[in-house]
Amino acid sequence: MKMAVADSVVVLDFETSGLSPEYGDRAIEIGAVLVEHGVIVDRFQKLMNPGFRISRFIESYTGITNEMLKGQASCEAVMAEFSEFIAGHNIVAHNAAFDRRFLDFELKRANRAFQGECCCSLLVSRRVYQDSPNHKLKTLVSHAGIAETGSFHRALADAEMTAHLWMSMINRIGEQYKIPMILFDQLCELSRVDKLYAHRYLSSLANRC
Repeated sequence: MKMAVADSVVVLDFETSGLSPEYGDRAIEIGAVLVEHGVIVDRFQKLMNPGFRISRFIESYTGITNEMLKGQASCEAVMAEFSEFIAGHNIVAHNAAFDRRFLDFELKRANRAFQGECCCSLLVSRRVYQDSPNHKLKTLVSHAGIAETGSFHRALADAEMTAHLWMSMINRIGEQYKIPMILFDQLCELSRVDKLYAHRYLSSLANRC
C-alpha cells in the first residue's frame, strides 16, 4: 500500500458506549464508506449490541437507544463482517486515534485484524484549514461548504461527511500547490508536520512533481 493514492480509502466512524475500550466500553454502531478515486462507491452501516445497557447520556448524544440495540447482532458478528469491507484498504477517520482503538479492540474480539494504514482527517485539517474556527467535524463541514448528509454523531453520516471533508482537502491541496496526484502516505506525513511548516512541506511535494 506504499503507493496508494489518497482519494481511494475507507472512511469510518464508530459510535460507542464510552471513551475507553480498555475499561469495558464497546462499539454500538459502525458506519463506513468506500471511496474510489474521489467517489463514494459503497457503504457499510450496522448497529451492534454491546451486551449491556448504554447510558442515558449516550442515548441522548448519539440518538441510539437501548430499544434500538435490542436484537441487533453482537459486536463480534458485525466486526467479522466489517473486516471484509475494509480488507485491502487504508482507512481515514476524524480523530482517528479514538476510532483506531475501538477498531483494533473489536476486531481482536472477533479474531480479526486490520493490516492497512490509518490517517486522521482532524490532524490533516489543522494543516489544511488553519483558518477554521476549530477542527470539529461539524465546524469543518460548514467551513468547507460541505452539505450535511445526515445527523452528526450517527456513524454513517459522520463517515460520509468525513469522506467529503477528506476529498475537499485533497482538492484544495491539489489546486493550491498544483499537485496532480496526492498519495495517502503524503497526507499521513502532513498530519505529523508542525502546522507552521505545512506550507513548506506541501511546497516541497509540488517541487517533486
